Amino acid sequence: MVVRVFVAGGAGVLGRRLVPRLVARGHEVTATTTSANKLRVLERLGAEAVVMDGLDAMLVGEVVAQARPDVIVHQMTAISGKPDIKHFDRWFATTNRLRAEGTGHLLAAAEAIRHLEDVVVKAGGAVLRYGAFYGPGATDDQVELVRKRQYPVIGNGGGYSSWVHLDDAASATVLAVEQRARGVFNIVDDEPAPAGEWLPYLAARAGAKRPMQVPTWLARLVAGETAVAMMTEGRFFSNAKAKRELGWQLRYPSWRQGFKEELA
Repeated sequence: MVVRVFVAGGAGVLGRRLVPRLVARGHEVTATTTSANKLRVLERLGAEAVVMDGLDAMLVGEVVAQARPDVIVHQMTAISGKPDIKHFDRWFATTNRLRAEGTGHLLAAAEAIRHLEDVVVKAGGAVLRYGAFYGPGATDDQVELVRKRQYPVIGNGGGYSSWVHLDDAASATVLAVEQRARGVFNIVDDEPAPAGEWLPYLAARAGAKRPMQVPTWLARLVAGETAVAMMTEGRFFSNAKAKRELGWQLRYPSWRQGFKEELA
């Protein structure tokens, strides 16, 4: 069955993997970007490419109406450049607006009600909670910081991260689209790990020295509260529901395998 899929944010690191997978499976894809310079990138991937500002409600309505999609996939972010963990709220502000306002505009355009995750589910949709992305274009800045020994382990490094390779994230999204999935799914690998475990491993695979370890009080002054919380209090998530209900199979069940291949 051919599905008309609207990928908002199709030129991002995940979108560039998702779009060709959908096209290869015979679906009709309209993908958006905020930059006219990226239109040809999306066209080469097989999508009908459109320039769209996700915060412009009127434009979103017009573009979605013209595409007449069966499914809308929200992949819009404003994450670019090196992560500014010390000023995380400021660095992530536009992405938060795209999650909130952008979701509302897309739902309105699809004649649905509004309110992020609960509303998406009540409107018959699915929310995919992706883990921390890694893969080409997703972790380059992190690896650079690790090689410069500018990415330390904070405190005991006991905060967990749940990772997911971009290819696995894309495959889960394709399944959710094709199955018209409903509900909330954690899209993460099988092995959540504390920072004190994955960060030294990443450094070793990147050919870098072991990361420095800094006390929490110093990290709060230098890196800010968000970095401390991520490194010392981060929670892990289970992918059991996604595997069970979507039939999702990971190419990279563990970040260990993925880091090793990506940095070989």
